[in-house]
Amino acid sequence: MKIAIGADHAGFSLKGVLIKFLREEGHDVLDTGAFGPEPSDYPDIARAVAETVLRGEAERGILICGSGVGASIVANKLPGIRAAVCHDTYSARQGVEHDDLNVLCLGERVIGPELAKELAVNFLSVRFSGIERHARRLEKIGVIERDYMKAEAALHGKRLR
Repeated sequence: MKIAIGADHAGFSLKGVLIKFLREEGHDVLDTGAFGPEPSDYPDIARAVAETVLRGEAERGILICGSGVGASIVANKLPGIRAAVCHDTYSARQGVEHDDLNVLCLGERVIGPELAKELAVNFLSVRFSGIERHARRLEKIGVIERDYMKAEAALHGKRLR
């Protein structure tokens, strides 16, 4: 699977561990930054990963910051991204099966490398179930996204198709 991965300075070390692990597992990993431990801003990194997923250049994304929370907030601003902080294997797996999670967010200051590897394996090893109730809920999320995109466009005098 092709995976976009990014981290700010607070997640930089764990990102390196996960890139190596994921490549050893046979995944194609696209590193969207940061490329060093110097201070960096998680909004820039989260946007890069989310846009890579939306463009179809990666099937899924992994974001790492200190807690995972900031990266999750940013990624979820992009319509079509379903990002969540997962620090347990059940959530990482169930998030994909039920909610079609496409970006996993991790906190390097919260979890260690071995748990991060387990979470990545659980996140990447499952697919969306397609069960009717889950699909119905995803469609409702899509409606909410479209409604707010239209409202935002109207505020700025733009027209959406």
